[in-house]
Amino acid sequence: MIDGLMVIIAYLMGSVSSAVIISAAMHLPDPRTQGSGNPGATNVLRLGSKRAAALVLTGDMLKGLIPVLMVKALALSPAVVAAVGLAAFLGHLFPVFFRFKGGKGVATALGVWLGVYTPVGLLLLAVWVVTALLFRMSSLAALAATVTAPLWSLWLLDAPVYSAMAVVMSALLIWRHRGNIRNLANGSEPKIGKKRQDSAG
Repeated sequence: MIDGLMVIIAYLMGSVSSAVIISAAMHLPDPRTQGSGNPGATNVLRLGSKRAAALVLTGDMLKGLIPVLMVKALALSPAVVAAVGLAAFLGHLFPVFFRFKGGKGVATALGVWLGVYTPVGLLLLAVWVVTALLFRMSSLAALAATVTAPLWSLWLLDAPVYSAMAVVMSALLIWRHRGNIRNLANGSEPKIGKKRQDSAG
Protein backbone atom coordinates (compact mmCIF):
# COMPACT_ATOMS: atom_id res chain seq x y z
CA MET A 1 0.00 0.00 0.00
CA ILE A 2 2.82 2.41 0.86
CA ASP A 3 4.31 1.84 -2.60
CA GLY A 4 1.18 2.99 -4.42
CA LEU A 5 0.67 5.89 -2.02
CA MET A 6 4.18 7.18 -2.66
CA VAL A 7 3.66 6.98 -6.44
CA ILE A 8 0.47 9.04 -6.11
CA ILE A 9 2.18 11.59 -3.86
CA ALA A 10 5.07 11.89 -6.33
CA TYR A 11 2.67 12.50 -9.22
CA LEU A 12 0.79 15.18 -7.26
CA MET A 13 4.05 16.88 -6.30
CA GLY A 14 5.16 16.82 -9.92
CA SER A 15 1.84 18.35 -10.94
CA VAL A 16 2.59 21.56 -9.05
CA SER A 17 3.73 24.02 -11.74
CA SER A 18 6.55 26.13 -10.35
CA ALA A 19 6.53 28.36 -13.43
CA VAL A 20 2.85 29.23 -13.22
CA ILE A 21 2.82 29.77 -9.46
CA ILE A 22 6.04 31.78 -9.26
CA SER A 23 5.14 33.90 -12.29
CA ALA A 24 1.78 34.74 -10.75
CA ALA A 25 3.36 35.51 -7.36
CA MET A 26 5.92 37.83 -8.97
CA HIS A 27 3.34 39.51 -11.24
CA LEU A 28 4.89 38.18 -14.43
CA PRO A 29 3.05 37.03 -17.58
CA ASP A 30 1.66 33.51 -17.57
CA PRO A 31 4.43 31.47 -19.27
CA ARG A 32 1.79 29.24 -20.84
CA THR A 33 0.52 32.16 -22.93
CA GLN A 34 3.75 34.10 -23.56
CA GLY A 35 7.07 33.38 -25.24
CA SER A 36 7.35 29.73 -26.20
CA GLY A 37 4.24 28.83 -24.22
CA ASN A 38 6.22 26.36 -22.12
CA PRO A 39 5.83 26.61 -18.31
CA GLY A 40 9.52 26.17 -17.56
CA ALA A 41 12.55 28.10 -16.35
CA THR A 42 13.92 28.88 -19.82
CA ASN A 43 10.69 30.52 -20.94
CA VAL A 44 10.41 32.49 -17.69
CA LEU A 45 13.97 33.71 -18.32
CA ARG A 46 12.99 34.78 -21.85
CA LEU A 47 10.11 36.72 -20.36
CA GLY A 48 12.64 38.83 -18.51
CA SER A 49 13.20 37.64 -14.94
CA LYS A 50 16.40 35.86 -13.95
CA ARG A 51 15.29 35.61 -10.33
CA ALA A 52 11.98 34.01 -11.25
CA ALA A 53 13.70 31.64 -13.67
CA ALA A 54 16.11 30.53 -10.93
CA LEU A 55 13.21 29.90 -8.55
CA VAL A 56 11.32 27.94 -11.20
CA LEU A 57 14.40 25.84 -11.96
CA THR A 58 14.88 25.10 -8.26
CA GLY A 59 11.22 24.26 -7.73
CA ASP A 60 11.07 21.94 -10.73
CA MET A 61 14.20 20.11 -9.62
CA LEU A 62 12.99 19.71 -6.04
CA LYS A 63 9.68 18.16 -7.05
CA GLY A 64 11.66 15.41 -8.76
CA LEU A 65 14.28 15.11 -6.04
CA ILE A 66 12.16 15.14 -2.89
CA PRO A 67 9.81 12.21 -3.68
CA VAL A 68 12.77 10.03 -4.67
CA LEU A 69 14.63 10.86 -1.46
CA MET A 70 11.49 10.11 0.53
CA VAL A 71 11.14 6.57 -0.84
CA LYS A 72 14.86 5.94 -0.48
CA ALA A 73 14.64 7.00 3.16
CA LEU A 74 11.88 4.42 3.58
CA ALA A 75 14.26 1.81 2.12
CA LEU A 76 11.80 0.83 -0.59
CA SER A 77 12.91 -1.25 -3.57
CA PRO A 78 14.63 0.18 -6.69
CA ALA A 79 11.45 -0.62 -8.62
CA VAL A 80 9.45 1.66 -6.32
CA VAL A 81 12.13 4.36 -6.48
CA ALA A 82 12.01 4.24 -10.28
CA ALA A 83 8.20 4.29 -10.30
CA VAL A 84 8.15 7.30 -7.96
CA GLY A 85 10.73 9.16 -10.05
CA LEU A 86 8.77 8.49 -13.21
CA ALA A 87 5.52 9.56 -11.52
CA ALA A 88 7.00 12.91 -10.45
CA PHE A 89 8.30 13.44 -13.99
CA LEU A 90 4.91 12.56 -15.53
CA GLY A 91 3.24 14.93 -13.09
CA HIS A 92 5.31 17.77 -14.50
CA LEU A 93 4.50 16.81 -18.08
CA PHE A 94 0.81 16.12 -17.46
CA PRO A 95 -0.19 18.02 -14.29
CA VAL A 96 -3.60 17.19 -12.89
CA PHE A 97 -3.86 20.71 -11.44
CA PHE A 98 -3.33 22.41 -14.81
CA ARG A 99 -5.50 20.41 -17.21
CA PHE A 100 -2.65 17.98 -17.93
CA LYS A 101 -0.73 20.67 -19.86
CA GLY A 102 2.73 20.93 -18.34
CA GLY A 103 6.33 21.64 -19.17
CA LYS A 104 9.00 19.62 -20.91
CA GLY A 105 10.46 18.05 -17.79
CA VAL A 106 14.20 18.73 -18.05
CA ALA A 107 14.71 20.14 -14.55
CA THR A 108 12.36 17.61 -12.96
CA ALA A 109 14.18 14.76 -14.68
CA LEU A 110 17.47 16.13 -13.37
CA GLY A 111 16.03 16.24 -9.86
CA VAL A 112 14.91 12.63 -10.19
CA TRP A 113 18.38 11.51 -11.26
CA LEU A 114 20.09 13.46 -8.49
CA GLY A 115 17.90 11.56 -6.06
CA VAL A 116 18.25 8.14 -7.68
CA TYR A 117 22.03 8.31 -8.00
CA THR A 118 23.80 11.64 -7.60
CA PRO A 119 26.76 10.87 -9.95
CA VAL A 120 24.35 10.28 -12.84
CA GLY A 121 22.57 13.54 -12.08
CA LEU A 122 25.86 15.44 -11.94
CA LEU A 123 27.01 13.93 -15.24
CA LEU A 124 23.75 14.97 -16.89
CA LEU A 125 24.13 18.46 -15.45
CA ALA A 126 27.70 18.61 -16.78
CA VAL A 127 26.54 17.60 -20.27
CA TRP A 128 23.85 20.29 -20.15
CA VAL A 129 26.24 23.01 -18.95
CA VAL A 130 28.99 22.21 -21.46
CA THR A 131 26.54 22.08 -24.38
CA ALA A 132 24.81 25.28 -23.25
CA LEU A 133 28.14 27.12 -22.94
CA LEU A 134 29.25 25.96 -26.38
CA PHE A 135 26.03 26.58 -28.31
CA ARG A 136 23.97 28.92 -26.06
CA MET A 137 20.83 26.87 -26.71
CA SER A 138 18.86 25.44 -23.80
CA SER A 139 16.94 22.96 -25.94
CA LEU A 140 20.09 21.56 -27.53
CA ALA A 141 21.70 21.21 -24.10
CA ALA A 142 18.60 19.42 -22.83
CA LEU A 143 18.59 17.03 -25.78
CA ALA A 144 22.29 16.30 -25.36
CA ALA A 145 21.77 15.40 -21.71
CA THR A 146 18.64 13.43 -22.55
CA VAL A 147 20.25 11.09 -25.05
CA THR A 148 23.11 10.31 -22.66
CA ALA A 149 20.91 9.46 -19.65
CA PRO A 150 20.31 5.80 -20.61
CA LEU A 151 24.04 5.38 -21.26
CA TRP A 152 25.03 6.76 -17.86
CA SER A 153 22.43 4.61 -16.11
CA LEU A 154 23.61 1.46 -17.88
CA TRP A 155 27.21 2.22 -17.04
CA LEU A 156 26.86 3.28 -13.41
CA LEU A 157 23.76 1.54 -12.08
CA ASP A 158 23.32 -2.19 -11.71
CA ALA A 159 19.53 -2.05 -11.78
CA PRO A 160 17.52 -2.67 -14.99
CA VAL A 161 14.55 -0.71 -13.60
CA TYR A 162 16.61 2.49 -13.65
CA SER A 163 17.69 1.84 -17.23
CA ALA A 164 14.04 1.33 -18.15
CA MET A 165 13.13 4.57 -16.38
CA ALA A 166 15.91 6.35 -18.26
CA VAL A 167 14.64 5.12 -21.63
CA VAL A 168 11.04 6.14 -20.92
CA MET A 169 12.00 9.57 -19.59
CA SER A 170 14.41 10.23 -22.46
CA ALA A 171 11.84 9.20 -25.06
CA LEU A 172 9.27 11.56 -23.53
CA LEU A 173 11.78 14.39 -23.29
CA ILE A 174 12.67 14.03 -26.96
CA TRP A 175 8.96 13.96 -27.86
CA ARG A 176 8.32 17.10 -25.80
CA HIS A 177 11.17 18.82 -27.63
CA ARG A 178 9.92 17.95 -31.12
CA GLY A 179 9.18 21.61 -31.87
CA ASN A 180 12.67 22.59 -30.76
CA ILE A 181 14.15 19.85 -32.93
CA ARG A 182 12.34 21.30 -35.94
CA ASN A 183 13.65 24.76 -35.06
CA LEU A 184 17.19 23.45 -34.61
CA ALA A 185 16.98 21.79 -38.02
CA ASN A 186 15.89 24.99 -39.77
CA GLY A 187 18.13 27.32 -37.75
CA SER A 188 15.36 29.26 -36.00
CA GLU A 189 15.90 28.05 -32.42
CA PRO A 190 16.56 31.05 -30.13
CA LYS A 191 19.59 31.22 -27.88
CA ILE A 192 19.47 31.33 -24.10
CA GLY A 193 17.98 34.56 -22.76
CA LYS A 194 16.65 35.78 -26.10
CA LYS A 195 12.96 36.32 -26.54
CA ARG A 196 11.03 34.47 -29.20
CA GLN A 197 7.84 35.34 -30.99
CA ASP A 198 6.51 31.87 -31.81
CA SER A 199 5.11 29.21 -29.54
CA ALA A 200 6.66 26.08 -31.01
CA GLY A 201 8.74 25.17 -27.99
